[in-house]
Amino acid sequence: MAINNINNAGKPTTVDAKQTAQQQQQVSQQQSQAKSAATPAARQDAVSITPQAQQLGQLTRKASSESGIDQAKVDKVKQALTDGSYKVDVERLAAKLAEFESDLYGR
Repeated sequence: MAINNINNAGKPTTVDAKQTAQQQQQVSQQQSQAKSAATPAARQDAVSITPQAQQLGQLTRKASSESGIDQAKVDKVKQALTDGSYKVDVERLAAKLAEFESDLYGR
C-alpha cells in the first residue's frame, strides 16, 4: 500500500520506491524470459563422413606412405636386361611415341 506524503513534493516514499524497484525487476525478468523463449535453442554442429570419403582418406594415406614404385617389377626388368632376355616391341614403341606426341601437340 502506497502512502502519499504531501511534504515530499512528488518524491516517492520508501514503500513506493520498493514497489517500483520490484515492478521493474519483474518487467526485466519477463522481458528476458520472452527473449529466451523467442530465441531458438542453440544447435550443436555435427559432421558425418560418408563411407566413400573414409575410403578415399584411407587410400590417400596409403598412397602417401608408399613410394609408388613396384620394386618387384623393376627387379624383373633389370634381370631381363642383364641376361639379354628383354625384348623391345619396336612397333608398339613407335605407336606409343606417336600417340604421346599427338596428345602433346594436339594433332
